Amino acid sequence: MISVTATLVRGGTSKCWLFDVADIHGRATTVDEVLITAFGSRDRSQIDGIGGATSTTSKAAIVAQSYEPGVDIDYTFAQVGVGDEQVEWGSNCGNCATAVGLYAVQSGLVRPRGERTRVRMRNTNSGARIDAIVATPGARVPTTGDAVVPGVASPGVPVGLEFLDPIGTATGTLLPTGQAVDEFGHGCARVPATLVDAGAPAALFDAAELGMTGSETVAEFGERLPGVLGLRREAAIRMGLSRPDEPVCHAVPKFGVVGPPRPYLTSAGEPVDGDDYDVAVRMASMHAPHPAIGLTSMVAVAAGATVSGSTVGGYVKADLDELRLGTPAGVVSARLERDGDGALTGVVLNRSARVIAKATIFVPTRDRQPVAAR
Repeated sequence: MISVTATLVRGGTSKCWLFDVADIHGRATTVDEVLITAFGSRDRSQIDGIGGATSTTSKAAIVAQSYEPGVDIDYTFAQVGVGDEQVEWGSNCGNCATAVGLYAVQSGLVRPRGERTRVRMRNTNSGARIDAIVATPGARVPTTGDAVVPGVASPGVPVGLEFLDPIGTATGTLLPTGQAVDEFGHGCARVPATLVDAGAPAALFDAAELGMTGSETVAEFGERLPGVLGLRREAAIRMGLSRPDEPVCHAVPKFGVVGPPRPYLTSAGEPVDGDDYDVAVRMASMHAPHPAIGLTSMVAVAAGATVSGSTVGGYVKADLDELRLGTPAGVVSARLERDGDGALTGVVLNRSARVIAKATIFVPTRDRQPVAAR
């Protein structure tokens, strides 16, 4: 048995357990084993661990002071399996980046500076640079706040998240195939999709061509997912993220459908008018419907909107400065920053975060046994 200290932070619409690098490394077992056992990943309910039994509540990040000039914090994101004894290290998570930003200030890794404190972060999974702008009224460490985001009932500390130079973090280019639209075979149909790499690699399919609207409820989207997720595997191969003989990675590319704005009800039953947003989006997370939208997926959709003829670009003006996305949780916005030539240089999102708990986690180190037959 080993004990590990950690902090649970709600960032955006996810919960993320944050570990100081010195606390989790150098143990009697690997970091993967520590996380798998701590989260209780043998069981889909994660009943014997700290996981929340969904992809958005089975996340972790390892945080360290950075030695990179111009960077305060390095963090490594881990998507911990749910009913699957593995940890995926191949992606980033913007909601966890929001949590890391607040944690850095509250833990003293970054001292408050003025009314808003910039925490300069580097995601070591992808090399992406992200700045968290944490509200620090009176240059004091915040404990509470009044910022509310769709999909979360309670407020938290306001945190702005700036994705800097987000293009090509995995493949080196915005459009890995060189095409604004690629066609995929699906049954007897040819289905268009935009394969984009910004924030995270993502495959954004035209909802109508898959018999959807893009405004489905979480349950409706979940019913359709098993029939279309095979397209995600093919997208990974086309983007150069995987080879046909390699195991399937569940983290990237992100998979989603986009459609035109239309009236719908959020998961909380609140009406959204078609005039309130620009593009309808439904995303999958670890092969399950995302209850809102991941922030790296938001960046990918925003970048796709800048591509003429893309599945996203067909619904918006190419030179827009703000993109409003209709998600199951409600409407969320992304501000696009461009250089003098109109090229995308950054995406800015407004989120909130709240520290929920600081804990000592007791992690058994005995050999894992096969899950008993049920």
